[in-house]
Amino acid sequence: MTREIITDVLLALAVLTVAAAALGVAVMPDAAARLHYVTPAAVVAPVLVLLAVFVTEGLDENTGEILLAVLIMIATAPFLSHATIRAIRASDTARGRNTVRDKERP
Repeated sequence: MTREIITDVLLALAVLTVAAAALGVAVMPDAAARLHYVTPAAVVAPVLVLLAVFVTEGLDENTGEILLAVLIMIATAPFLSHATIRAIRASDTARGRNTVRDKERP
């Protein structure tokens, strides 16, 4: 009974994290600002789901595979964000728009 409650709470927190991130993406004015709200959905929510699986199943082969997948997601998230913002800036420069860095200059 306790395991089920803890699992439900962890999964509810994961869903709320993704919903809040989606709301942040929806209200931000440009792609660079939206990128900041993708991180909780890409890092925090999978960790919460992993914890829910650990609580439900315990440590076995399947949870080990999920742990490996989450670790890879956490390790690659900064590189993906960096590559995405570089692509946004390159696209803006090619189209003759001001880049994010140019907007911050007085």
